[in-house]
Amino acid sequence: QVQLVESGGGLVQPGGSLRLSCAASGSIFSIYAINWYRQAPGKQRELVALITKGNNTHYADSVKGRFTISRDNAKNTVYLQMNSLKPEDTAVYYCNRVPLGTWGQGTQVTVSS
Repeated sequence: QVQLVESGGGLVQPGGSLRLSCAASGSIFSIYAINWYRQAPGKQRELVALITKGNNTHYADSVKGRFTISRDNAKNTVYLQMNSLKPEDTAVYYCNRVPLGTWGQGTQVTVSS
């Protein structure tokens, strides 16, 4: 059983950067694809980025060119580097494996001046 914990969120000004981390417990982390999702107030949860076990990546159009997903299997961690942040990126960010496991608490990202 792999459990995931998100961290790294915070308050940042428009145009700023944050790096989110998704830390996993369990020795079989490397076999899973990992997705980052976000949920803004009053909106449905949406897929932001994914990385396969082979390090192939995919991004939502809204973040393409600004966000980068990566993984370090030695550290059982997936990262989401977010640059050129916009107010519309404000949301709670979650990571989860494929197939979906238990949702964590997420980490709040607020982009505001």
